[in-house]
Amino acid sequence: MTNNDVLRRIRYTFDFNDSEMMAIFSQADLEVTREQVSAWLKADDDPAFKACSDLQLALFLNGLINERRGRREGEQPVPEKRLNNNIIFRKLKIALNLSADDTLEILALTKVCLSKHELSAFFRKPSHKNYRECQDQVLRNFLMGIQLKYRPPG
Repeated sequence: MTNNDVLRRIRYTFDFNDSEMMAIFSQADLEVTREQVSAWLKADDDPAFKACSDLQLALFLNGLINERRGRREGEQPVPEKRLNNNIIFRKLKIALNLSADDTLEILALTKVCLSKHELSAFFRKPSHKNYRECQDQVLRNFLMGIQLKYRPPG
């Protein structure tokens, strides 16, 4: 999945408008313009499309955590310069304040059945012997699951 896909899906799920997207970025101390947000959300084949970098998506996800859970005291977390599906998955889990059971229920909405052990392997350090790389399909299904759970009807 591309960073732009993740950004589009989160925006759609929570029905954020451009101003709300800009406010989330500012929660992580990144000021963005409406034009930047619009370019990141355009279809990949649109001439005005701009790719969202790993750093920009990491800042957005940190801002989402601050927005939904409250800003942490003291120094803010340093955004990752390189993202992978495991980090995106973990940040979304934190932002939504999900327990392992909640996460498994959301995945079950998309007919994905994982055990708690399989799920926890995604959130381990890469150096851990039980670390498992989160594939695009798992992240895509998790994003679809949160859409099914959190998207306002209508």
